[in-house]
Amino acid sequence: MTNILLAINITLMYSAPLILAGLGGVISEKSGVVNLALEGIMTIGAFAAAAVAYYTGNVWLGFLAGGLAGAMLAMLHAVSTVVFKADQTISGVALNFVGPGLAIFFSRMIFGAVRSNPVAVRLPRMSSSVIAVALVIAMFIFLYKTKWGLRIIAIGEHPAAADTLGINVNLTRFLCVIASGVFAGFGGAIFTLSIISIFSPIVISGAGFIALAAVIFGKWTPHGLLGACLIFGFFQALSILLRGYDLPVPLQVITIMPYLLTIIILVLFVGKSVAPKAVGVPYVKGQN
Repeated sequence: MTNILLAINITLMYSAPLILAGLGGVISEKSGVVNLALEGIMTIGAFAAAAVAYYTGNVWLGFLAGGLAGAMLAMLHAVSTVVFKADQTISGVALNFVGPGLAIFFSRMIFGAVRSNPVAVRLPRMSSSVIAVALVIAMFIFLYKTKWGLRIIAIGEHPAAADTLGINVNLTRFLCVIASGVFAGFGGAIFTLSIISIFSPIVISGAGFIALAAVIFGKWTPHGLLGACLIFGFFQALSILLRGYDLPVPLQVITIMPYLLTIIILVLFVGKSVAPKAVGVPYVKGQN
Protein backbone atom coordinates (compact mmCIF):
# COMPACT_ATOMS: atom_id res chain seq x y z
CA MET A 1 0.00 0.00 0.00
CA THR A 2 2.85 2.34 0.87
CA ASN A 3 4.50 1.77 -2.50
CA ILE A 4 1.21 2.48 -4.30
CA LEU A 5 0.74 5.77 -2.49
CA LEU A 6 4.36 6.68 -3.16
CA ALA A 7 3.93 5.87 -6.86
CA ILE A 8 0.82 8.08 -7.04
CA ASN A 9 2.64 10.92 -5.27
CA ILE A 10 5.65 10.76 -7.59
CA THR A 11 3.40 10.45 -10.66
CA LEU A 12 1.50 13.61 -9.74
CA MET A 13 4.72 15.42 -8.86
CA TYR A 14 6.36 14.79 -12.22
CA SER A 15 3.14 15.15 -14.22
CA ALA A 16 2.41 18.70 -13.04
CA PRO A 17 5.23 20.51 -14.92
CA LEU A 18 4.58 18.41 -18.03
CA ILE A 19 0.90 19.34 -17.96
CA LEU A 20 1.64 23.04 -17.63
CA ALA A 21 4.21 23.04 -20.44
CA GLY A 22 1.93 20.87 -22.57
CA LEU A 23 -0.92 23.36 -22.17
CA GLY A 24 1.44 25.91 -23.68
CA GLY A 25 1.94 23.64 -26.64
CA VAL A 26 -1.81 23.11 -27.01
CA ILE A 27 -2.76 26.81 -27.02
CA SER A 28 0.02 27.72 -29.45
CA GLU A 29 -0.57 24.91 -31.91
CA LYS A 30 -4.36 25.25 -31.75
CA SER A 31 -3.82 28.74 -33.17
CA GLY A 32 -1.55 27.38 -35.91
CA VAL A 33 1.95 28.08 -34.53
CA VAL A 34 4.30 25.19 -33.80
CA ASN A 35 6.21 25.82 -30.58
CA LEU A 36 9.18 23.51 -30.27
CA ALA A 37 10.79 25.91 -27.79
CA LEU A 38 9.07 24.48 -24.70
CA GLU A 39 12.35 23.03 -23.43
CA GLY A 40 14.16 26.36 -23.61
CA ILE A 41 11.20 28.27 -22.19
CA MET A 42 10.90 25.87 -19.26
CA THR A 43 14.61 26.32 -18.53
CA ILE A 44 14.48 30.13 -18.38
CA GLY A 45 11.28 29.88 -16.33
CA ALA A 46 12.96 27.49 -13.91
CA PHE A 47 15.86 29.88 -13.39
CA ALA A 48 13.71 33.00 -12.99
CA ALA A 49 11.48 31.24 -10.46
CA ALA A 50 14.44 30.05 -8.39
CA ALA A 51 16.17 33.44 -8.44
CA VAL A 52 13.09 35.47 -7.48
CA ALA A 53 11.97 32.99 -4.82
CA TYR A 54 15.48 32.95 -3.33
CA TYR A 55 15.81 36.73 -3.04
CA THR A 56 12.22 37.51 -2.03
CA GLY A 57 11.53 34.47 0.10
CA ASN A 58 8.12 34.28 -1.59
CA VAL A 59 7.53 31.10 -3.57
CA TRP A 60 4.44 32.49 -5.32
CA LEU A 61 6.34 35.51 -6.60
CA GLY A 62 8.90 33.05 -7.91
CA PHE A 63 6.17 31.08 -9.63
CA LEU A 64 4.81 34.20 -11.34
CA ALA A 65 8.34 35.23 -12.33
CA GLY A 66 8.79 31.89 -14.05
CA GLY A 67 5.69 32.52 -16.15
CA LEU A 68 6.81 36.07 -16.97
CA ALA A 69 10.27 34.91 -18.05
CA GLY A 70 8.66 32.24 -20.22
CA ALA A 71 6.41 34.86 -21.83
CA MET A 72 9.40 37.07 -22.64
CA LEU A 73 11.26 34.25 -24.38
CA ALA A 74 8.11 33.15 -26.18
CA MET A 75 7.73 36.70 -27.46
CA LEU A 76 10.88 36.17 -29.53
CA HIS A 77 9.21 33.15 -31.09
CA ALA A 78 6.04 35.14 -31.73
CA VAL A 79 7.90 38.03 -33.35
CA SER A 80 9.98 35.78 -35.60
CA THR A 81 7.19 33.44 -36.68
CA VAL A 82 4.06 35.60 -36.64
CA VAL A 83 5.45 39.03 -37.50
CA PHE A 84 8.37 38.07 -39.76
CA LYS A 85 6.95 34.72 -40.96
CA ALA A 86 10.14 32.82 -40.10
CA ASP A 87 10.21 29.03 -40.17
CA GLN A 88 8.50 27.95 -36.95
CA THR A 89 10.58 24.81 -36.48
CA ILE A 90 13.90 26.63 -36.85
CA SER A 91 12.80 29.41 -34.50
CA GLY A 92 11.74 26.90 -31.85
CA VAL A 93 14.95 24.90 -32.08
CA ALA A 94 17.02 28.10 -31.83
CA LEU A 95 15.20 29.17 -28.66
CA ASN A 96 15.95 25.80 -27.11
CA PHE A 97 19.59 26.96 -27.17
CA VAL A 98 18.86 30.57 -26.27
CA GLY A 99 16.79 29.73 -23.18
CA PRO A 100 19.39 27.59 -21.38
CA GLY A 101 22.17 29.94 -22.51
CA LEU A 102 20.44 32.95 -20.96
CA ALA A 103 19.64 31.00 -17.80
CA ILE A 104 23.28 29.97 -17.32
CA PHE A 105 24.50 33.49 -18.13
CA PHE A 106 22.22 35.13 -15.55
CA SER A 107 22.94 32.40 -13.01
CA ARG A 108 26.67 33.09 -13.27
CA MET A 109 26.03 36.82 -13.02
CA ILE A 110 23.71 36.59 -10.00
CA PHE A 111 24.93 33.53 -8.11
CA GLY A 112 28.48 33.26 -9.43
CA ALA A 113 27.88 29.71 -10.66
CA VAL A 114 25.77 27.77 -13.14
CA ARG A 115 23.66 26.59 -10.21
CA SER A 116 21.46 28.83 -8.11
CA ASN A 117 21.36 28.85 -4.33
CA PRO A 118 18.68 26.57 -2.84
CA VAL A 119 15.20 28.02 -2.42
CA ALA A 120 14.33 28.15 1.29
CA VAL A 121 10.55 27.92 0.93
CA ARG A 122 9.15 25.30 -1.41
CA LEU A 123 5.87 25.20 -3.29
CA PRO A 124 3.77 22.33 -1.87
CA ARG A 125 3.71 19.47 -4.33
CA MET A 126 -0.01 18.99 -3.95
CA SER A 127 -0.52 22.66 -4.83
CA SER A 128 1.42 22.09 -8.05
CA SER A 129 -0.87 19.24 -9.05
CA VAL A 130 -4.00 21.18 -8.16
CA ILE A 131 -2.83 24.16 -10.22
CA ALA A 132 -2.06 21.92 -13.20
CA VAL A 133 -5.43 20.14 -13.15
CA ALA A 134 -7.31 23.41 -12.58
CA LEU A 135 -5.63 24.97 -15.60
CA VAL A 136 -6.49 21.92 -17.73
CA ILE A 137 -10.16 22.41 -16.84
CA ALA A 138 -9.90 26.15 -17.46
CA MET A 139 -8.23 25.57 -20.83
CA PHE A 140 -10.92 23.08 -21.87
CA ILE A 141 -13.71 25.51 -20.97
CA PHE A 142 -11.91 28.39 -22.67
CA LEU A 143 -11.23 26.55 -25.94
CA TYR A 144 -14.54 24.76 -26.39
CA LYS A 145 -17.09 26.83 -24.46
CA THR A 146 -16.15 30.45 -25.20
CA LYS A 147 -16.19 32.47 -28.42
CA TRP A 148 -12.52 33.41 -27.96
CA GLY A 149 -11.49 29.79 -27.72
CA LEU A 150 -13.57 28.81 -30.72
CA ARG A 151 -11.93 31.61 -32.69
CA ILE A 152 -8.50 30.21 -31.83
CA ILE A 153 -9.57 26.79 -33.06
CA ALA A 154 -10.98 28.33 -36.24
CA ILE A 155 -7.70 30.14 -36.88
CA GLY A 156 -5.74 26.92 -36.49
CA GLU A 157 -7.99 25.14 -38.96
CA HIS A 158 -8.92 27.78 -41.55
CA PRO A 159 -7.16 31.12 -40.94
CA ALA A 160 -8.37 32.69 -44.19
CA ALA A 161 -11.99 31.88 -43.35
CA ALA A 162 -11.52 33.27 -39.85
CA ASP A 163 -10.03 36.43 -41.34
CA THR A 164 -13.11 36.98 -43.51
CA LEU A 165 -15.19 36.95 -40.31
CA GLY A 166 -13.20 39.87 -38.96
CA ILE A 167 -10.88 37.91 -36.66
CA ASN A 168 -7.35 39.26 -36.45
CA VAL A 169 -5.46 36.07 -37.22
CA ASN A 170 -1.91 37.25 -36.60
CA LEU A 171 -2.73 39.11 -33.39
CA THR A 172 -4.51 36.07 -32.01
CA ARG A 173 -1.60 33.82 -32.92
CA PHE A 174 0.85 36.27 -31.35
CA LEU A 175 -1.08 36.28 -28.07
CA CYS A 176 -1.40 32.49 -28.07
CA VAL A 177 2.35 32.07 -28.43
CA ILE A 178 2.88 34.47 -25.52
CA ALA A 179 0.37 32.46 -23.48
CA SER A 180 2.24 29.26 -24.35
CA GLY A 181 5.37 30.85 -22.89
CA VAL A 182 3.55 31.65 -19.65
CA PHE A 183 2.37 28.04 -19.28
CA ALA A 184 5.79 26.58 -20.12
CA GLY A 185 7.44 29.05 -17.74
CA PHE A 186 5.10 27.88 -15.00
CA GLY A 187 6.09 24.31 -15.80
CA GLY A 188 9.76 25.17 -15.40
CA ALA A 189 9.01 26.96 -12.15
CA ILE A 190 7.48 23.79 -10.71
CA PHE A 191 10.82 22.01 -11.09
CA THR A 192 12.84 24.54 -9.10
CA LEU A 193 10.16 25.49 -6.58
CA SER A 194 8.54 22.15 -5.86
CA ILE A 195 10.62 19.20 -7.07
CA ILE A 196 14.31 19.98 -6.54
CA SER A 197 14.33 23.58 -5.13
CA ILE A 198 17.45 24.65 -7.05
CA PHE A 199 18.30 25.66 -10.60
CA SER A 200 20.96 23.83 -12.58
CA PRO A 201 21.60 23.53 -16.34
CA ILE A 202 20.14 20.01 -16.36
CA VAL A 203 17.06 20.76 -14.28
CA ILE A 204 14.62 20.31 -17.16
CA SER A 205 16.41 17.34 -18.77
CA GLY A 206 14.14 16.90 -21.76
CA ALA A 207 10.83 17.60 -19.99
CA GLY A 208 9.92 20.13 -22.68
CA PHE A 209 10.26 17.51 -25.39
CA ILE A 210 8.24 15.03 -23.35
CA ALA A 211 5.53 17.70 -23.04
CA LEU A 212 5.54 18.08 -26.83
CA ALA A 213 5.10 14.33 -27.20
CA ALA A 214 2.21 14.50 -24.73
CA VAL A 215 0.54 17.20 -26.85
CA ILE A 216 0.66 14.87 -29.88
CA PHE A 217 -0.38 11.80 -27.89
CA GLY A 218 -3.22 13.83 -26.36
CA LYS A 219 -4.39 14.90 -29.85
CA TRP A 220 -3.96 18.61 -29.12
CA THR A 221 -6.69 18.64 -26.47
CA PRO A 222 -6.33 19.66 -22.79
CA HIS A 223 -7.99 16.49 -21.47
CA GLY A 224 -5.98 14.26 -23.80
CA LEU A 225 -2.83 16.05 -22.68
CA LEU A 226 -3.72 15.40 -19.04
CA GLY A 227 -3.97 11.67 -19.62
CA ALA A 228 -0.75 11.57 -21.62
CA CYS A 229 1.19 13.46 -18.95
CA LEU A 230 -0.09 11.15 -16.23
CA ILE A 231 1.23 8.21 -18.24
CA PHE A 232 4.63 9.86 -18.61
CA GLY A 233 4.61 10.78 -14.92
CA PHE A 234 3.80 7.18 -13.99
CA PHE A 235 6.74 5.85 -15.97
CA GLN A 236 8.96 8.44 -14.28
CA ALA A 237 7.69 7.23 -10.91
CA LEU A 238 8.26 3.63 -11.96
CA SER A 239 11.83 4.36 -13.01
CA ILE A 240 12.49 5.89 -9.58
CA LEU A 241 10.84 3.14 -7.54
CA LEU A 242 12.54 0.32 -9.46
CA ARG A 243 15.97 1.67 -8.54
CA GLY A 244 15.49 0.19 -5.08
CA TYR A 245 15.21 -3.35 -6.41
CA ASP A 246 17.83 -5.78 -7.64
CA LEU A 247 16.78 -6.11 -11.26
CA PRO A 248 18.57 -8.01 -14.05
CA VAL A 249 18.92 -4.82 -16.11
CA PRO A 250 21.36 -1.91 -15.73
CA LEU A 251 20.21 1.14 -13.78
CA GLN A 252 20.68 3.27 -16.88
CA VAL A 253 17.98 1.30 -18.71
CA ILE A 254 15.51 2.01 -15.92
CA THR A 255 16.46 5.70 -15.90
CA ILE A 256 15.76 6.20 -19.60
CA MET A 257 12.30 4.58 -19.45
CA PRO A 258 10.34 7.88 -19.66
CA TYR A 259 12.42 9.04 -22.64
CA LEU A 260 12.15 5.69 -24.36
CA LEU A 261 8.39 5.88 -23.91
CA THR A 262 8.46 9.31 -25.57
CA ILE A 263 10.14 7.88 -28.67
CA ILE A 264 7.79 4.91 -28.83
CA ILE A 265 4.69 7.10 -28.56
CA LEU A 266 5.95 9.46 -31.25
CA VAL A 267 6.64 6.56 -33.59
CA LEU A 268 3.26 4.93 -32.98
CA PHE A 269 0.98 7.96 -32.79
CA VAL A 270 2.51 10.88 -34.67
CA GLY A 271 0.99 9.66 -37.93
CA LYS A 272 -2.39 8.87 -36.39
CA SER A 273 -2.96 12.10 -34.46
CA VAL A 274 -4.50 14.83 -36.59
CA ALA A 275 -2.98 18.25 -35.94
CA PRO A 276 -4.77 21.53 -36.68
CA LYS A 277 -4.78 21.89 -40.46
CA ALA A 278 -2.98 25.25 -40.58
CA VAL A 279 -0.37 24.51 -37.93
CA GLY A 280 3.12 25.48 -39.01
CA VAL A 281 1.90 27.63 -41.90
CA PRO A 282 2.49 31.41 -41.55
CA TYR A 283 -0.60 33.44 -42.42
CA VAL A 284 -0.27 36.12 -45.07
CA LYS A 285 -3.51 37.92 -45.83
CA GLY A 286 -4.62 37.24 -49.38
CA GLN A 287 -2.21 34.35 -49.90
CA ASN A 288 -3.71 31.64 -47.68
